[in-house]
Amino acid sequence: MTSSDSIRMEKLSYTIGGRRILEDFDFSLERGVNRTILGISGAGKTTILKLLLGLLQPDAGRVCIGDVCITGVPESDFMELRKRIAIVFQGGALFDSMTVGENVGYRLFEEGRLSQVEIEQIIREKLSFVGVEPALDLYPAELSGGMKKRVAIARALAADPDYIFFDEPTTGLDPIGVYNICNLMQRLQAEGKTTLMVTHDLETAFRTSQRFTFLHQARMIFEGTQEEMRESRLPEVQQFLRPTVESLFV
Repeated sequence: MTSSDSIRMEKLSYTIGGRRILEDFDFSLERGVNRTILGISGAGKTTILKLLLGLLQPDAGRVCIGDVCITGVPESDFMELRKRIAIVFQGGALFDSMTVGENVGYRLFEEGRLSQVEIEQIIREKLSFVGVEPALDLYPAELSGGMKKRVAIARALAADPDYIFFDEPTTGLDPIGVYNICNLMQRLQAEGKTTLMVTHDLETAFRTSQRFTFLHQARMIFEGTQEEMRESRLPEVQQFLRPTVESLFV
């Protein structure tokens, strides 16, 4: 695996409001390796996604997309490169004033590179992939939580990214909604997309990822497979997997 096939954090530190979120943090997401970042609430998992996208700038260290370092670089200089990555936000982040179809095609309409007919074809194709094509002309307020998540995935797919980031994709969903999201992630992976998820949901994580990173007190304290995680002797990892009344996090 070459550096051009990965997204990386190198010796990265980040502080907000005087609180250290990440310290001397190394992380790599390689093409074809689907990974989940785990940790308690407030550990900095979503912050990692924002740093990888260049939406936040670190205090020290750097972020690289392929062979290009984006740290300290004007956003306009790496916008084209960032199109290799899409993110599905926790709440879906759909535009309430737009229909489902307009939401999915928003980025393509903004870029103006394709004809309206071509964009409409992509919109229908992606909505069909996630199973919500009948909702094409509905507004977000008319959708269930699970449908909103699937529309958000369709929007992420519209630009055909290599990497898709998922921020707590199953939060607030019923078992059917969770199953649908896991199924979609597995289908995306089968089509060659690389996924990175941050979540508290161990069942979803273990169903959709091969590698796991555990974040605790601003540092990566574990990186490995599901089997290695279950066998880890780190008390922080074991308490996360099997919390007790004596949990370190109570």
